[in-house]
Amino acid sequence: MSEQARKLLIVEDDPGLLKQLRWCFGDYEVYTAENRKEAIIELRRHEPTVVLQDLGLPPKSEGVEEGFATLAETLKLAPHTKVIVVTGNGDQENALSAIARGACDFYEKPVDTDTLKLIVDRAFNISELESENRRLQSQVNESPLDGIVAASEGMLAVCRTIEKVAPTGVTTLLLGESGTGKELLARALHRLSPRAENNFVAINCAAIPENLLESELFGHEKGAFTGAHKQSIGKVELASGGTLFLDEIGDMPLALQAKMLRFLQERVLERVGGREEISVDVRVVCATNQDPKVLIEQGRFRDDLYYRVSEITINIPPLRDREEGRLILARTLLQKYRKQQKKAINGFSDDAVQAIETYSWPGNVRELENKISGGVIMADGEMVTAMDLGLEVGDEGIESLNLREVRQRAESKAIRVALTKSYGNISKTAEMLGITRPTLYDLLNKYGMNSDGYSKKAAP
Repeated sequence: MSEQARKLLIVEDDPGLLKQLRWCFGDYEVYTAENRKEAIIELRRHEPTVVLQDLGLPPKSEGVEEGFATLAETLKLAPHTKVIVVTGNGDQENALSAIARGACDFYEKPVDTDTLKLIVDRAFNISELESENRRLQSQVNESPLDGIVAASEGMLAVCRTIEKVAPTGVTTLLLGESGTGKELLARALHRLSPRAENNFVAINCAAIPENLLESELFGHEKGAFTGAHKQSIGKVELASGGTLFLDEIGDMPLALQAKMLRFLQERVLERVGGREEISVDVRVVCATNQDPKVLIEQGRFRDDLYYRVSEITINIPPLRDREEGRLILARTLLQKYRKQQKKAINGFSDDAVQAIETYSWPGNVRELENKISGGVIMADGEMVTAMDLGLEVGDEGIESLNLREVRQRAESKAIRVALTKSYGNISKTAEMLGITRPTLYDLLNKYGMNSDGYSKKAAP
């Protein structure tokens, strides 16, 4: 971060001192405020890295109550902001109290600009180091399946399969309800494959009219049909060297299924209106929200095409079956949308947690994402409530975590639930499970688990 990009907010009601401080920090982007209301407006508008704030602010400049209130509101809205408080001469008790409340440093009047500048520079340097540390920590914690939150048994199994299949060239079929993240997983297959540097081309077979789909897939020559004024390259050719994703392949017309089967067998195509065979090297990933075997029985899908596209089949569990994963995914989405909306939200209320865990989620991850996005917008306080999410709290209770009631696989599931609820805190997890810390560590080793992925992320 260059000094020109450093943003400093000065909160001071003395016009003479404010003028002096503006001159002192002329190399920075300086914003000023004379009271708490103005300070919060400037904080929201400019997001300064460091705030230099007098503790004695109007309407009672001789006291410190307003200064402490301003400090508290600043840190609530922007927890990573470095606040340096300026106090009266000999007022060390209030200075230390400000440090205890979250200020990073203090300075006593009268002001020596050279010393104060060193203190402010140090605050900027600390902030930059902490920011870089958070960035690096975030990189360390990233899953190789970027963007996929896998905490339930079902999704962990899916991710393990993706990691095994990705380096190969086998045609893969993703089966799952609408909104379960089929395209996200298809992109993960591409991203983890040797073809990652080449194109990922997606086409939704249900979204394109039947008379246009063949041309979209295989391209056409000039004059092939009315309106074909020039040669056009199809999606299959565009994906050459990379990955072709055929979404909702169950809706592909039967006549086109025969041509797709030939392409998959021979890896050659002919453009509509053309006679030249064109070889294409492409990895094919398909997806559908329908049961292919039912489609075959109904005569709507070719069985030979099904066997060709399903060399590897991956079944994606619906959100309602991802017991442990729902809350982690909800928290991840909350982090995403509160950053976008720039709102100081700390988490979900108890009724929101229960609603997330008991709701059936017919729209799957897509519905959860929409609910969280809307909940962040509607929330008035620090917590997103069930009402903000537009959900009702279910009557059924939250799943028991008593280890005496579960064995083996169910035992590992209970540990994951407890880790989720405690944000990875070992002591709280052990307490919830009714076991000692050493016993919990033994169980974590037994199931190849750890608490790293469950810790509460720092606010943005």
